[in-house]
Amino acid sequence: MNTSTTVSVRKASVDDIDKLFEIIQGYAKQGIMLPRSREMLQDQIDTFVVAEFDGLLIGCGSLTRLGPDLVEIRSLGMTPGYKGQGIGGKLVNFLVEEARSQGIIKVMALTYEVAFFLKNGFTLVPKEIFPEKVWRDCMHCKKQYCCDEIAVLKRLD
Repeated sequence: MNTSTTVSVRKASVDDIDKLFEIIQGYAKQGIMLPRSREMLQDQIDTFVVAEFDGLLIGCGSLTRLGPDLVEIRSLGMTPGYKGQGIGGKLVNFLVEEARSQGIIKVMALTYEVAFFLKNGFTLVPKEIFPEKVWRDCMHCKKQYCCDEIAVLKRLD
């Protein structure tokens, strides 16, 4: 089934918090995404976008500012059964356009899905070029000293 043509992406609302929590926790339990509490989701709901198909929330992502010209795509995920249908690309495009509208010129992500980001116009970069990320999130991560995520960057200038 090709859902990508009938999937819509929109900014998240507080009504989406339970489903966002469910999607993110699914990835966090696998050790491939940092967990987010419901309280954190509520505090940062304005940074999230969601993908919907047939009235169901099936994907999410957020855009977090790390510096004056740098944002990170984070918490990008799908509910089981919807991966590989172009929905992640729609979410990333929406988030990149959001960054562009804010005058941001660099969009980064730390990921295990390198091929996906390369397909969406990102390039591989050393994660050490993002001290903003290290000081903001990595110091709280259990993988801080053995991080196996790959850094990717898309320049918008």
